[in-house]
Amino acid sequence: MARTKAHGKMADYLEAHPRMIGALFTICVLLMEAGNVAANAAATNNGP
Repeated sequence: MARTKAHGKMADYLEAHPRMIGALFTICVLLMEAGNVAANAAATNNGP
């Protein structure tokens, strides 16, 4: 994969701050779960 300027900046930042890798992963997981919850809430049918 070609290394772009933005990719290089992010890689350099994460190399300098390795704890952010876990934080970003956690944020991604929470956003995915929030999307699932919102989709389920919109799909409920309360009665006829």
